[in-house]
Amino acid sequence: MSKQKTSALKVFTSGFIKDNPTLKMLLGMCPSLAVTTSAENGVGMGLAATAVLLGSNMAISLIRKIVPDKVRIPAYITVIAGFVTIVKMLMEAYLPDLNDKLGIFIPLIVVNCIILARAEMFASKNGVALSALDALGMGGGFTLALFIIGSIREILGAGMFFGLVLTKDLFDPAIIMILPPGGFLVFGFIIAFINKVSTLNVQNQELAGSCNISASCNMNCLECASKAKSAVLGSDTVAKKDTKADKAKSSEVSNGGES
Repeated sequence: MSKQKTSALKVFTSGFIKDNPTLKMLLGMCPSLAVTTSAENGVGMGLAATAVLLGSNMAISLIRKIVPDKVRIPAYITVIAGFVTIVKMLMEAYLPDLNDKLGIFIPLIVVNCIILARAEMFASKNGVALSALDALGMGGGFTLALFIIGSIREILGAGMFFGLVLTKDLFDPAIIMILPPGGFLVFGFIIAFINKVSTLNVQNQELAGSCNISASCNMNCLECASKAKSAVLGSDTVAKKDTKADKAKSSEVSNGGES
């Protein structure tokens, strides 16, 4: 039972951190850059995609054994299109303003590579419960990414956050941040930050794996790293000195032999 719980938790959290569809796998870039001019638009788009992902994952998991392999992709797209239509009609009825802001990007969820990728890679190979958790995790990670990008662009580009004025007396908003170049700029900085943090985590894990922890260790890994680097540089210096000494001796011997 504990293994099942661990597996379910891993499936759910994977989309938020390790395999975030937008920030790690760089999927769904079109809506990520086009609709994130505000945090509200980003959250709305993310929740709409999550609803489609949840419905399509569960439906495809139920029919995965009766759909022939030759027509599985058209069948999956048909299922996804059905749920997109449902979400589109619900938004037109209950959230008309948000529906008008998102515009064509709601119908384009049909061809969103995140939806089809999860259907092909996960829902078609797992049960309904795990497929639902995968959809919630991936959809939540997608929504989180859009919320972060939209919040940064809205605050810097409009001086607002969910319609509330924040930067009236602090600085003048930079209009470029809510234009397409601002989307690319914000996204690039976020990806650079994530890559830097990931690199540091990998280096710390490698250092921890190679560290001989003793009773007197104060867990100051940076100090250990600097000492290890100094030791390596010191050993290289000694090796170079030994090499120079050997060359000098060999040259003396050769000179003595010639004389």
